[in-house]
This record gives sequence, C-alpha cells and structure tokens, in this order.
Amino acid sequence: MNIPYVYDAGALIAIDNDDRRMWARHSLALEDGRDIHVPSVVVSQSWRDSRRQVRLGKFLAGCHVVPVGLQTAKAAGILCGKAGTTDIVDATVVVVAATLGAIIWTSDPHDIRALIDAQDVKPAPVIRTV
Repeated sequence: MNIPYVYDAGALIAIDNDDRRMWARHSLALEDGRDIHVPSVVVSQSWRDSRRQVRLGKFLAGCHVVPVGLQTAKAAGILCGKAGTTDIVDATVVVVAATLGAIIWTSDPHDIRALIDAQDVKPAPVIRTV
C-alpha cells in the first residue's frame, strides 16, 4: 500500500516553474501508484492565468483535486485558531493530509509543522520539502 501525497501551493508553483526535481518526484509517485491530492483552495492560491499555466493545468489533470466542504473548512478554521495563524490554505492542506494519512509536499515546512503540532493527530502527517 502506498501512502498518498498532498501537495501545497509550493509544489504547484514548482511544477509551474518547470522544477525538474518536483517533476521527477511526481513522476515517481505516479509510477509507484500513489494517489496525489490537491485541495481546491491550493489550486486557487496557485492559479493565475490559463494561457500561461498550461503545464500546471496538465499536471493537475493527474491529481485528485479535493473539494473543500463545510466539515473540512470548519476543521481548517479551528486548526488556525489552535495554531494562532490565519493561513487557511495551509491549514486545509494539513486537515486533508491528516484525514488521508498522507505525506505533505510543501515549500513551507515550518508553517506546516506548526499546524501539525497544533492539530495533535497521531500519527501526524509527514512533511517533505519541495
């Protein structure tokens, strides 16, 4: 069984910037049969121009874009309160990853770590840096 991945905006921005290491990681994950999840708010945070982000659009076609419903939105808000932060996108990434038992790929490991610590879920999601 492969542990799924959850990508934050840093992973999407790396792909959009044609970061070869991120492309390699993603390709290996797909070859290994991992499920790749991207919360819809992460897409919102990363998406700016369909004409210039063709690469990112193709990339997202191979991912599960997770809609953020009321339960996840509330959990992310509660988590922001516990962690003393206002970044609901990072909080949503952590909530989704904890729900899936996933590894988080991020360019912001310190903020993600603070949210994971505030969430106090065992086992805690693992962080990998883009």
